[in-house]
Amino acid sequence: MYQLYKYTVLFVFSIVLGFSFNMFLLPHEVLSGGVTGLAMIFGLLSPINSGIWLVILNIPVFIIGWMRLGKQFILNSVFSVFITSVSMQYIPVVKVTDDALLSAVFGGVIVGVGIGFIVRFYGSTGGADIIGLVVTQKHDIPLGGLIFGLNSIVVFVSGFFFSWDLALYTMASIYITGIVIDRIHTRHIKLNLMVVTSQGDALKNELIANLIRGITVMNGYGAYSNNENKVLYTVITRYELALVKSLIKKVDPQAFVSISETAEVLGNFRRS
Repeated sequence: MYQLYKYTVLFVFSIVLGFSFNMFLLPHEVLSGGVTGLAMIFGLLSPINSGIWLVILNIPVFIIGWMRLGKQFILNSVFSVFITSVSMQYIPVVKVTDDALLSAVFGGVIVGVGIGFIVRFYGSTGGADIIGLVVTQKHDIPLGGLIFGLNSIVVFVSGFFFSWDLALYTMASIYITGIVIDRIHTRHIKLNLMVVTSQGDALKNELIANLIRGITVMNGYGAYSNNENKVLYTVITRYELALVKSLIKKVDPQAFVSISETAEVLGNFRRS
């Protein structure tokens, strides 16, 4: 059920990206950032559609992601990029508004929402998303701010090929996109997770099979019921919360779960 839900989210927001590119950004030559922005530049300068360039330019980035972020992540990302590419073939490139600034602002917001949800459900749109996620494995840097920094090069590229007014619109668009991503994708936020359950071994095995996290298991008993329970404690990212909740609900719907935000994590904590 979770897999179906995840791929539905990836499918919907990949189409949202295609819509925002073709309806808001491309008609005014206001670009997205990173590899997507380069694909849009090549699409505007050549007879090949930007969606095709998006696939071609992402191939080397996907290879890096496969080695550092894992098979499932790359499969989700390939699915997302494919859906975005196909949607850009069929969604007409039409101006929603003649105002380039409005298009940059609203296009940036919609792109940020799309990327935020795609990354939150363990996928990406390729390019700077993957590079940013590789970096955040080691450092607790907000992903949106990092992507904005990586994507800034597109501003200068677009300035040389088009106009500096459009380059500044592009800067505004990718800045807004970065802010929106950080409102949705909160992987850098760490959470304390404590679960009191009668299915300790089963839940421990399920969590270990699906998360790269250490888990501390303690014995406990209910003060009211006097039933013996297991207490599982770990630290996860907010990014993993939806998956963890679904796993707990599947194994023990009656489990008592306490989740709180932690200020800092020291020691051997994997940030991926």
